[in-house]
Amino acid sequence: MAFPPAFLDELTARNPIEEVVGQYVSLKRSGANLFGLCPFHGEKTPSFSVSPDKGIFYCFGCHKGGSVITFQMEIEGLSYPDAVRALAKRAGLEVPEDEQYQSRYRQQERLWALHKEAARYYHSQLYAPIGSSALEYAYGRGMTKSTLTKFGIGYAPEQWTGLTDHLRKKGYTDQELRDSGLVSVSRKNGNLLDRFHDRLMFPIIDVRGNIIGFGGRIMNADSSAAKYLNSPETLIFNKRKNLFALNLAKKSKLGYMILVEGYMDAIALHQYGFDCAVASLGTALTEDGAALLSRYTDQLVLIYDADAAGQSATRRAIPILERAGMQVKVLQMRDAKDPDEFLKKFGADRFRLLLEESANRVEYQLNAILKRYDLRDDDQKVKYLQESADLISTLGSAVRREVYGNRVAEAARIGPDAMKLEVERARKRRLAREKKQQEKIDLSPVRNLQPKSRAIRYDNVRSAVAEEMLLALVLQEPALLDHTGTLTAEMFSSALLGKVYDQLRSRHRQGLEVSLGGLVDLTAEETAHIAGVMQRRQGPVNEQALQDCVRTIQGEYQTGQVQTQEDLLALRDKLKERKGIKE
Repeated sequence: MAFPPAFLDELTARNPIEEVVGQYVSLKRSGANLFGLCPFHGEKTPSFSVSPDKGIFYCFGCHKGGSVITFQMEIEGLSYPDAVRALAKRAGLEVPEDEQYQSRYRQQERLWALHKEAARYYHSQLYAPIGSSALEYAYGRGMTKSTLTKFGIGYAPEQWTGLTDHLRKKGYTDQELRDSGLVSVSRKNGNLLDRFHDRLMFPIIDVRGNIIGFGGRIMNADSSAAKYLNSPETLIFNKRKNLFALNLAKKSKLGYMILVEGYMDAIALHQYGFDCAVASLGTALTEDGAALLSRYTDQLVLIYDADAAGQSATRRAIPILERAGMQVKVLQMRDAKDPDEFLKKFGADRFRLLLEESANRVEYQLNAILKRYDLRDDDQKVKYLQESADLISTLGSAVRREVYGNRVAEAARIGPDAMKLEVERARKRRLAREKKQQEKIDLSPVRNLQPKSRAIRYDNVRSAVAEEMLLALVLQEPALLDHTGTLTAEMFSSALLGKVYDQLRSRHRQGLEVSLGGLVDLTAEETAHIAGVMQRRQGPVNEQALQDCVRTIQGEYQTGQVQTQEDLLALRDKLKERKGIKE
């Protein structure tokens, strides 16, 4: 979005990056920079750096980085204009009128308001005569009236245009209805029809309290329709980046969170006092969902259904959650298929005991391995021991390896020394593989110089290194931009680095601040890459270093222009002229 450069400079100055980041991350000073644990991936040793002088953050582990605006986008899951708006509000700045930005934000506001009106409509239908069967169903599932109100649960009548007609009367246009995803277009005549019919409706609310979509559940067990139907992706709804009931669970004082499969499980847990429960939105847990959870807790109990599909989803979710930095425990349901059924059968106290007995992820995975083998068969017993040893070998603590190794040995009725030997063999094999992979990377300098993001690639590494160094130099000392001579963005081998150079030079000529925060039209990956360049490329800041970079870039550019014999001769003449050689 095209915000005035002067406004962005003021926004950055009024929002010191160390103060904004410090609201989310505990930072400690080390030299000129501040360090803390990265909020975007799990780590035990701080690799997340904030440079107040440069106005950037950068993580040496996951390679996210950028300006204070980028950080606000990443940490809150905001678009660029929404991050600018949030920072402007924090600093008490008036956001300048920008038609493109204002148009998009007005569209978002209208969709939020439309969804809020739709939620009111659905909720009212639940208590109307037409919703009597749905209300009876809700009460039959154990939901109280206060729970129905707390979650805003409603009913979509078995009508074709009930919601559509209601929203039109409230002043919403047909285009807004289509953009909302709450209606569909008839293939026969192009008329707008309600998307949801005869379903119990669950509003999906983001962490800022906006209703962004709905989930609808069928009430007829004999129906051939999908049990749950969610809103489609829209301008305001991305199911991969949201979790049901997180708007409530984030306020919990329990110190941990519970992740379940379905809305009904999450609602039942809240109703029985476990107000830290959230549910994924009808899909398997995503990296985005795990990252969102990790902002509010580092302790998670995973409770998926006891069936094969639920246990498969559990195995997939564990590494995703651990990569997001959470300690994971797994609760396996007993005497019930899911938390909703268990709570209705046995109550909150029994469930609390079940929570206390929940296994950590290693115990869960070892039990899952055990279930796949018959230990009465010697061949299967050997496979069980080898697979268990592979898992245990990944544990960093020698004490943990011994404890779990002894447990597996006891289950298989072998000596603990034999199991310890097998674990160490597995560990040595794994370490050797990792060392070989690292050596392969270390011995490939060209690969090391390539950007971490696969979306960014260097075709000419020699030129790109000089381009990176030049950008790092001028970002540290903008006055050097007066000495780049005839160097143009077109001479850069990397289109990204050339675009950044062009923007920095333009800002310098306009008398604006030359900083990462002033760059526009970059993706999050591109901004992070430039932040990484600023952190990595450290060297003497002087005109000689700059001229070395300029010569390399221009030389590589001219070499790349050589296509014919005539080009080669012309290049030779230019080089002779530069060196003062006469025929």
